[in-house]
Amino acid sequence: MQSKEKTMMCSEEVRVRFNETDPLGIVWHGHYIVYFEDGREAFGRQHGLSYLDIQREGYVTPIVKSTCEHFLPLRYGETFRIDTIYVNSASAKLIFRYEIYNQENQLVCTGETIQVFLDSEGNLSLYNPDFFQKWKDKMEL
Repeated sequence: MQSKEKTMMCSEEVRVRFNETDPLGIVWHGHYIVYFEDGREAFGRQHGLSYLDIQREGYVTPIVKSTCEHFLPLRYGETFRIDTIYVNSASAKLIFRYEIYNQENQLVCTGETIQVFLDSEGNLSLYNPDFFQKWKDKMEL
């Protein structure tokens, strides 16, 4: 049985910067989390759900969980592609999965982040904020 759920994704090409490498000449593992953020930012711009859009609605979306698995290294000067996939959830949260591919289209790293909605007073939203539900409806999720 095939899933009828819509997949929303964004691909972004990035070049490894010198300051992101360690003495071994490979990207330090902590920078992959930054690459995930690059992917989320690109997704937000492409699909109308940027951090600024969320902030204008009176919310912030802190990360409460992140995972990252490494398979191959990236090196200074290489370009890579980060695919950011939105995972639809009935809960009031943002879930993104990430796949990073090197120039040879080999899988370098995978990961996931989970973000929750906090209102301007820092209260956790247990239900989807109105603006987010409207976005999901518009995206047919």
